[in-house]
Amino acid sequence: MAAIAPKEGVKDAILDATDRLLARYGYRKMTVEDIAHEAGIGKGTIYLHFTSKEEVVLSHVDRIVERLKERLREIGSSGAPAAERLRLMLIARVMFRFDSIQHYTQSLNDLLAALRPGLLSRRAIYFEAEAQIFAEVLANGRSSGEFVFDDEQVTAHAMLQATNGLLPYSLSTTELGERQEVEQRTADVADLILRGLIGRK
Repeated sequence: MAAIAPKEGVKDAILDATDRLLARYGYRKMTVEDIAHEAGIGKGTIYLHFTSKEEVVLSHVDRIVERLKERLREIGSSGAPAAERLRLMLIARVMFRFDSIQHYTQSLNDLLAALRPGLLSRRAIYFEAEAQIFAEVLANGRSSGEFVFDDEQVTAHAMLQATNGLLPYSLSTTELGERQEVEQRTADVADLILRGLIGRK
């Protein structure tokens, strides 16, 4: 075997392999042995980083969301007007997830049905973290006079709820439609939300 990869490199290799196997087999049919083989490592190496197959898969979902949050923060901290930042952030939160699992043939809910309790509790944490990022931009927009609203936390949560139906949880990417269609629907929802914020001046 070649030189030992750094710890994070091994974890990423495991999670990359998990992503490919989820698309190929789904959670129930995939085994830790499959992940090890796909990643080109020994089964024991997986247990150095994760306690179970469930933890591997949930960590894979965590990684998608962490990368999304990085993207949202990047957009949110740009110098663009708050309305433009929020529009791009709303589109990014949907399309990033769509792109991350576009190779899956099942919805995430179907794919990870056996993990539903763990996934649901994590999902609430994911959305709360996203809401915090949106709330910061909303507060910035209110300070600059772009927006008028009562509470940035409530408004941020409402924005996320309005776009949650476009996320690939209950529908597969095939059922959601072509990428361009999903992006256009998301942009339409974002524009409607922003008109409400700006129109209340």
